[in-house]
Amino acid sequence: MDPDNLNHEAKPEGGGLIRTRPRPGAGGDAAARPQARPRTEGWKQLTGPDGRPTLQFASPRVKQPDTHLADLTLAEREAKVAEMGLPRFRAKQISKHYFEHRTTDPERMTDLPKDRRDELVAAFFPPLLTEVKRLVTDDGSTIKFLWRLFDGALVESVLMRYPGRITLCVSSQCGCGMNCPFCATGQAGLTRNMSTAEILDQIVQANRVIAEGGLGMGRQAGGGAEPERVNNIVFMGMGEPLANYKRVMNAVRRMVAPSPEGLGMSARGITVSTVGLAPAIRKLADEEIPVTFALSLHAPDDQLRDELIPVNSRWKVDEVLDAARHYYETTGRRVSIEYALIKDMNDHAWRADLLAEKLNARGRGWVHVNPIPLNPTPGSVWTCSTREVTREFVDRLNAAGIPTTLRDTRGKEIDGACGQLAASR
Repeated sequence: MDPDNLNHEAKPEGGGLIRTRPRPGAGGDAAARPQARPRTEGWKQLTGPDGRPTLQFASPRVKQPDTHLADLTLAEREAKVAEMGLPRFRAKQISKHYFEHRTTDPERMTDLPKDRRDELVAAFFPPLLTEVKRLVTDDGSTIKFLWRLFDGALVESVLMRYPGRITLCVSSQCGCGMNCPFCATGQAGLTRNMSTAEILDQIVQANRVIAEGGLGMGRQAGGGAEPERVNNIVFMGMGEPLANYKRVMNAVRRMVAPSPEGLGMSARGITVSTVGLAPAIRKLADEEIPVTFALSLHAPDDQLRDELIPVNSRWKVDEVLDAARHYYETTGRRVSIEYALIKDMNDHAWRADLLAEKLNARGRGWVHVNPIPLNPTPGSVWTCSTREVTREFVDRLNAAGIPTTLRDTRGKEIDGACGQLAASR
C-alpha cells in the first residue's frame, strides 16, 4: 500500500461513502492529501548501527525496591509474619490497613500489638512512591501526579473522574524502551521496570486522595453507599506493560484479588495496553484473567507503522492483529484498537478502509476502534487531524461495520494525555 498513490473518487449522489484505493502511477490527489512522515522534534531517536531505532525489551540490571507487602501473596505475608513470631492472622490485619484503609501509619493500626507496630511497618512497607507534584485540570476532575521512586526515578499517573466511574492511568516502567517518535515517555529510553508494589501503590495513593476529597465533584458517602475509589485502571502511562510482563501480571492479580489479599477490583475494569508484542499478547490470553486488552495500532500498513511504532519491525501488523484476534477467541473479551489520528500522516481515507478490511477479514464483532484526537500543535508534524477528516475516518469505519468511538482525552493542559507522560524534573 503506497500512500503516495491514492485514488479519491468523487462521492456518489446522496453523500454515501465510496471506497478509496491505491492506484498505479502518481496522481494529483497526492498533492491534495500529502503524506507526512514521522520524525522526532527537539530530541534525537537512539538508533543502532543499521540506522534503525533501537528497542529495549529487557530492563537494565539495577536495584529494585525492597520487598513490599503488595509484592507478596497473602500466603507469603502470613509466612513472613510467622517468621517474626506473630500469629498468621496479623498478615490479614496489616493487609487490610494498606488495601482498604490506605495507610502505612503504625499509629492508625490500633488492632496490632502496640509494641510490634513499628517493626511490622518497617518489615512490610519500605518507601515506594513520594509525591513530588500534583497538577489539576478539568475543574478538579483530572489530576496528574509526579512520583519519585526510592532510587530517584520519576514516574507519573493520571486520575480522572467520569460520570459513574473513576479511572487511573498507571505507569509500569520508568521510561520506555519502545522508542516511538511521537511519544514523550520514550525520549530518555528505559531506566528500569517498576516493581509490582510500585505499580499498585499508584492505586492505593490515588484512593487516599479520593477519600480525602482531593478529586473534584465527588459524591457524598453515607446512606449505605460505599466510599468512592478507583474502579477503572488503564495501563497507558509510562512504559510498555507487556515488556514488564511478570510484575504487571502480579499487579493485576493483586488488583482483582479480594481483600485482604488485594484491592477487590473487577478484571473487566482493567485495561492492559501494548504497542504490539505479539507473543506476550498470546501469553496474556492464556492467563484466564478477563482484563480488557488494547492494541495501540496507529497505522494499518507496515510501511508507515515501521516508522511510527519501531517494534513493528519485529512483529508486523498482520501478526499483531492475529494475536489480538487470538485474545478475543480465548477470552471472549472484545479487543480495543487505539488509533491516534495525526494530520496527513495516518488519517487518510484509504487507511480507514484498509483498517476495516484487515479487521473484518478476521471476523465480526471482536473489535472496537478508538480514534484518539491529538492536541492541535501548529508547526509540528504531530498535530491533530481536521474535524472533517476525523469525521470521515470514523464514518468509514462505522460504515464498514467496525464499531468506532472517538475517544475523550483528558489532561491535555497538564501534559497528561496519551503519549505526553514525560516525567520532567
